[in-house]
Amino acid sequence: MAEINNYIEYINEYARRDKIGLIAESEQRYRNIISAISGKISKSGYIKIIMLAGPSSSGKTTTAGKLSQALLKNGVKAHEISLDDFYLNREDAPLMDDGTPDFETVHALDLPLLKTKLSELLKNGESELPLFDFNVGRRSDKSEYLKLEENDLVIIEGLHALNPIIIQELDTEKILKLYVSVSSRIYDEKQRIILNKRNLRFVRRMLRDEKFRASPIEHTYSLWDSVLHGEDLYLTPYKRYADMLINSIHIYEPCVFGAEAIKMLKTLPPENKHFNDSQRLIRALECFEPIDSSLVPTDSLLREFLGSEENPLQS
Repeated sequence: MAEINNYIEYINEYARRDKIGLIAESEQRYRNIISAISGKISKSGYIKIIMLAGPSSSGKTTTAGKLSQALLKNGVKAHEISLDDFYLNREDAPLMDDGTPDFETVHALDLPLLKTKLSELLKNGESELPLFDFNVGRRSDKSEYLKLEENDLVIIEGLHALNPIIIQELDTEKILKLYVSVSSRIYDEKQRIILNKRNLRFVRRMLRDEKFRASPIEHTYSLWDSVLHGEDLYLTPYKRYADMLINSIHIYEPCVFGAEAIKMLKTLPPENKHFNDSQRLIRALECFEPIDSSLVPTDSLLREFLGSEENPLQS
């Protein structure tokens, strides 16, 4: 939807010359995508459900929020619903071959309930929605009543949002399917890959896990292979069903993430099976011109991974 220059030489030269300009250009590219999608939805007059899917650390949460804000400016109110609230109780989850619960499969969701609630929203404009209590691994006794006004719609966000099993019995004319992910690699001028898409998402997740979940890099690495396996099984096959794709890369992000990510990667002990990968990531991130994180706008998608920080340029 929007072309980008994803060569490290361009990124570094721009960062040395005009850090603020590089940031502004990257942020505007993402805003343009959100604005274009919002305009399409607003003009349609019939879309009532947006299914938003994407892999780990793709920026789904921020994208849903940004889209809601853009729609509101066009007179459309969006209500965000997480598929996580439709999980089966932990003891009812389907089992893998080794007998352990499989929380990644679409069948870990209460599909009949989900279809019923979406159907109610489409036909009646209202429904009583479940809430899931992750502290106890069960559906909460509380629920949330949602009533859609004439110009309202809902954004359904989650790993399985594009799985056709969810919407196969619904009026698909009123449903827009979106896929958000980091969809660009970063190359050098010799066409060698410096950071691939999964590298970029891993760095995002590593920072977020440490900052918001007090989770060390060893834990992020220990989960990553399983995360990717789940995406390959339950997300990637359905990407082709998306009506529109959102590339959430911000080409200056390695410049911002680099220093903190390198510090974390250097703590991985040599005996860890991911040590070689961590060293390769360190070498790649060291190639980028540093940009202080305080320059990242407070409303940037990157704040989903960096956390809040006052930007002196916005005060």
